[in-house]
Amino acid sequence: MPQKDSKSLRSYRWYGPDDLRSFGHRSRAASMGCIQADYAGKPVIAIINTWSDINPCHSHLRERANDVKRGVWQAGGFPVEMPALTLGETFQKPTTMMYRNLLAMETEELLRSYPADGCVLLGGCDKTTPALLMGAISMNIPAIYVPAGPMLRGNWHGQILGSGSDVTKYWSERRAGNIDLQAWTQIEDGIARSAGTCMTMGTASTMTSLAEVLGFSLPGASSIPAVDSNHVRMADRAGRRIVEMVWEDLKPRDILSDASFNNAIASVFALGGSTNAVIHLVALAGRAGIKITLDRFDQLSRKTPLLANLRPSGKYLMEDFYYAGGLPALLNAFAPQLDLSCLTITGKTLGENVAGAEIYNTDVIRTLDNPVLESGGLAILHGNLAPTGAVIKSSAAEPRFLKHTGRAIVFDSYDEMNARIDDPALDVDANSVLVLRNAGPKGAPGMPEWGNLPIPQKLLKAGIRDMVRISDARMSGTGYGACVLHVSPESFVGGPLALLKEGDMVELDVPERRLNMRVNDDELGRRRAAWRPKEGIYPRGYGKLYMQHIKQADQGCDFDFLEGTAPIPEPEIH
Repeated sequence: MPQKDSKSLRSYRWYGPDDLRSFGHRSRAASMGCIQADYAGKPVIAIINTWSDINPCHSHLRERANDVKRGVWQAGGFPVEMPALTLGETFQKPTTMMYRNLLAMETEELLRSYPADGCVLLGGCDKTTPALLMGAISMNIPAIYVPAGPMLRGNWHGQILGSGSDVTKYWSERRAGNIDLQAWTQIEDGIARSAGTCMTMGTASTMTSLAEVLGFSLPGASSIPAVDSNHVRMADRAGRRIVEMVWEDLKPRDILSDASFNNAIASVFALGGSTNAVIHLVALAGRAGIKITLDRFDQLSRKTPLLANLRPSGKYLMEDFYYAGGLPALLNAFAPQLDLSCLTITGKTLGENVAGAEIYNTDVIRTLDNPVLESGGLAILHGNLAPTGAVIKSSAAEPRFLKHTGRAIVFDSYDEMNARIDDPALDVDANSVLVLRNAGPKGAPGMPEWGNLPIPQKLLKAGIRDMVRISDARMSGTGYGACVLHVSPESFVGGPLALLKEGDMVELDVPERRLNMRVNDDELGRRRAAWRPKEGIYPRGYGKLYMQHIKQADQGCDFDFLEGTAPIPEPEIH
């Protein structure tokens, strides 16, 4: 039975009263072809759509919005599609991460300023998922997330290609002279075969999976390929379910808890998920008034096995994952390590959602007695190079580099790195540690995915394919290698990375969770006294707002004024 009546809907304040302002709302609705029976007494459902012509991950979301609308109409709601900022990972510069908070703000304010009783969020490309959820959590009206879904697997000469991971792999071979232009062009034409997000377990599939674990999506939604007919039916079901949720008054902060975030963090490790999830989960929790520290990730990583045999940490792709049973099967496989009592948007618990989910290919989705790795493939590091933390995806690195000491080769900017990296005179060998700084939240700005520094060409030609690399940048979730990322505080604000000099010895010890430069405190003090801050590049606009309010990586890179659950008054309707 409904727990609300029609006069308690938010939208009633716009459409219901017998006054001049409501007359204006109803008359303008009539000008768009609507009659009062379409919306009177019905939940108004905002469909926040991040489709655009320059976001290939979302190129099918225009159609999916119509599928959601159909479900909303069927359930007795009134759908209203609202376009929102698109974050097209492959095209937007300097990085979509710089605009994640802008989309979060837009989502929150769209939902607050218009007559929305509930919302369906359409997205999938890397930063889109956390941005939409951050906005919905802050607004706190009933919300469902419809993930874009992964694209079909790529193909080249009968070899299966995975976006991102194989791009990096074959680009290294191209730079080494082992692949000619014709082959490179064929790979380019065969690696992205449909609408949808990267088909590896990169940031996109990591974050859509975590949205499902947190309870925001229908069971199994995140695993469905973008162009599968099941994706259409899932969108329709989401449209129907959101209407029910409005009557039930089931809101984001009703389903989010400390335990649900523990489930999400553990799922990152079971999936072999992206390092970017660390930043985004901290930010999402902050919007719900829940504090997560990096230590929690490390604690859960140590006891959570890697079960998804997916690139870049494993062998398979998301299409294989779907056929093997998808996320419900994986969650059911490590259910003993989850809190199954957490509520979800279905109105049921996580345990009820995944109960009975079967694994159909035990090489794609492993079981607890046959994991890909005994513990999660991600580690949090601390030391005099990263006082507040750094992260490494150890499952995607060559094991010999997990305990390594080498001489630092330091690049002060991405442009300097590009100018020097292939110089035959660069004094570098396979044991060197490549370091990029001024690539963090403020330094780049926007913390781009520059952390997977290229191997110097002369080393590629000698057969080297991995090295220790350290930066205050991020790395694509599809990337691999011994890359230490998110070094905090970043160098731009005077973090210790700013004090490192070329030739200093750097020590990485993943088993002991250490990242240090072998420089004594007195020398570091002298370098600190000589360090001078740099000026930001934005004199005005969003860039200036960003630089004034962005927080560090270990704090989720949210704006300091957006965190928390302090109430904001509903808009006056005059």
